[in-house]
Amino acid sequence: MSNQFADILDQHLNDDNFIDNLSQQIGGAEREQTRAAANGIVAAMSSAMSKTAATEQGASGLMGMLDADGDGSIIDDVMNMVSGGGGQAGGQASLMQNGAGIVNSLLGGKQGGIIDMISKMSGLSGDKTGNLMSMLAPIILSALSKTGKQGGGGFDIGGILNMLQGTQQKKASGNPAMDMIGKFLDKDGDGDFTDDLMGSLGGLFGGKK
Repeated sequence: MSNQFADILDQHLNDDNFIDNLSQQIGGAEREQTRAAANGIVAAMSSAMSKTAATEQGASGLMGMLDADGDGSIIDDVMNMVSGGGGQAGGQASLMQNGAGIVNSLLGGKQGGIIDMISKMSGLSGDKTGNLMSMLAPIILSALSKTGKQGGGGFDIGGILNMLQGTQQKKASGNPAMDMIGKFLDKDGDGDFTDDLMGSLGGLFGGKK
């Protein structure tokens, strides 16, 4: 299976308009700093999800979460929220709230360290990096879900792992700072996030059929 997950994310991260919207949403930032931080966040989230999906319980929880997204089209709604389209002020607040829960569930006590690493790598301030991470977390998960639905069958945990690991490796390739993010996450513990993740996703995915 080709890595459509990485392709979907790269399509948006390479879009100057999308990056500019993200920069505005986090209070104003230079485009390339936002882009660099966003790529670091994708690497960190992919690594964390891959780590969790490697366990039986984590894999089961992740597959359940992806199934809850219905046809995977929620990513289109999320993109609209980020762009500020359709008067989505409430939607943006919900996105950030859900994203903060996802980040905490995925990264746990390592959240601060990862934000600091990405901040130093990108030049984006720590508070803006944290806000950007909360905004991007639901987008990353939605992109993974949409990839599965587009696959039309045969999308199993093996395919998920391949895409997550491939995405993290792609971001880390030739970039020592990105590589350090994955190594930092691998330092200790499994960090089973399944229950917390399912709870934090309730408001975001629950309404989709």
